[in-house]
Amino acid sequence: MTTTNSTVAAGRTHRSRSTATSGAVLRGAMPPARRFWWALAAGFASEASAVALLAVSAWLIVRASEQPPVLYLSFAVVGVRFFAISRAVFRYLERLTGHDAALRQLASTRADLVRRLVPLAPDGLTRTRRGSVLGALVDDVDELQNLPLRVVQPLASSALVALGAVVLVAFVWWPAALTLLACLIAAAVIATLWGWLSGARAERSIAPLRARLADAVLDHLTGLEVLEAFGAEERSRERIARADADLRRAVVRRSGAQAATTALVSLLAGAASIAAVLVAAPGLASGSLDAPGFAVAVLVPMAVFEVFAAMPMAASAWRQVRASAERIADAVPTEPPVQLAPETVPPTGEAPALGDGLRLRDASVRWPGAETPALRDVDLTIRPGERMLVMGSSGAGKSTLAHALVRFLEVDGAYDLDRRSVHGLAPDDVRLTVGLCEQHPMLFDEDIRQNLIFARDTATDAELQAALDRVGLGTWLRERGGLDARVGERGALVSGGQAQRLALARALLRGFPVLVLDEPTAGVDPEASDLLLTDLLRAVRDDQAVILISHVAVPDGLVDRVVRIDDGRLVG
Repeated sequence: MTTTNSTVAAGRTHRSRSTATSGAVLRGAMPPARRFWWALAAGFASEASAVALLAVSAWLIVRASEQPPVLYLSFAVVGVRFFAISRAVFRYLERLTGHDAALRQLASTRADLVRRLVPLAPDGLTRTRRGSVLGALVDDVDELQNLPLRVVQPLASSALVALGAVVLVAFVWWPAALTLLACLIAAAVIATLWGWLSGARAERSIAPLRARLADAVLDHLTGLEVLEAFGAEERSRERIARADADLRRAVVRRSGAQAATTALVSLLAGAASIAAVLVAAPGLASGSLDAPGFAVAVLVPMAVFEVFAAMPMAASAWRQVRASAERIADAVPTEPPVQLAPETVPPTGEAPALGDGLRLRDASVRWPGAETPALRDVDLTIRPGERMLVMGSSGAGKSTLAHALVRFLEVDGAYDLDRRSVHGLAPDDVRLTVGLCEQHPMLFDEDIRQNLIFARDTATDAELQAALDRVGLGTWLRERGGLDARVGERGALVSGGQAQRLALARALLRGFPVLVLDEPTAGVDPEASDLLLTDLLRAVRDDQAVILISHVAVPDGLVDRVVRIDDGRLVG
């Protein structure tokens, strides 16, 4: 027991350290510098070209009005053409390289999130709303692409270009440069503060409201038949409408705040130009500043503020990105439930031998978040080839036993396969020996062949048909048109009994030495349940052990032994 407990503790420590935080999510959303610096350089060059284009154009127009020899203007003419073309070229390169780097990293982030969620499934996610997980995997991860594209890149490029413009104006007329710098600082503080006061709450609420809407839609679509049967469909649609209205109001508030911020920046840009006129006019009057220089000092602030307008928008995008990162981090619990089987041992891909059987001794099992064990002090042995029926009322602990046997849940106590403790085995390897047919088997919206072949990808069509024949679906298969017939979304085109038979056919193809059947007659007509159980138990091999979990009795002669669970304890 000491070795077992230390292994479990080590697993908990390992998984806790690998858990995502919002900071780790944000760091993971940033593309590698070797790939993203091209976008930063191209973005800076594009915005610098825009400022340079206006500066050279202003100098050229005013200088041309003085009618100098054309030779004095040729360099400026070439500069205007160069900056006009380079602005578009660098903008294209910035979008191309930036989006390529961001989307590559986005795929990596989503894959990493799935890898983090897989060890928690299914029992570590039982208290998580489906819409929250869906929102984290789709909408919130998509939002992370805005970190490099709408936060880092605009902030870096705009700050460098603004600083460069101040230096440029300083060479022309240093009082105008100081004025421009003061206006930029004031605009950064005022616009960012205004955006935070007016739109921060709406920006942070968008991701949760989007998940709430997804929850409402999922609940409505997946439970539509029940809602209609009990007259609750109208209330469900009202719930969707309220969630949609709340999300729409938040998006409108965010858009209004962004529009107001843009308007404020435009006003400050005009104020900066007027201030430039006021501080440069004395220099022009005294002859210290020539007319082309005056035009540059007055008009460059307009171009700079056009570039600067991206900075308040970047602050807004940052608040949304951070909120999404926090939601993604919440999708993976800060402390993974200790009730889940730890994954400290790497899987080998080899099924542990069943040997002389499966044994539980002094076993207790808890669900994540539960204060008391759902199973307590269980002693159970099953031999190869034995058929055992586990009975009990709803909530007695039957499904808890099933999930413990396949290592979804951790077992406090002894759990051995062929006298070898499973605590020293990878849960994935244990599941190669102990297979589970769930109460509601998962069927994919594919044909029958694809729903079977992932159990053993080397199986031929003849082997698939043989497995279906063994579970009593041979005639049904021929009537449906063969293995190419589709089963619908989550098995919508098949009955509950047919879904259970398909799930058993998958298990037969896999060849689990121990097969756990969890309430296989759930959702099946009482008249057909005995026939289904008879077909299921007769389909398995003689050397396979079967643990049949049911709240009703089975026909005589199908099982070797009956045990009962009552209030989490094995009573017979």
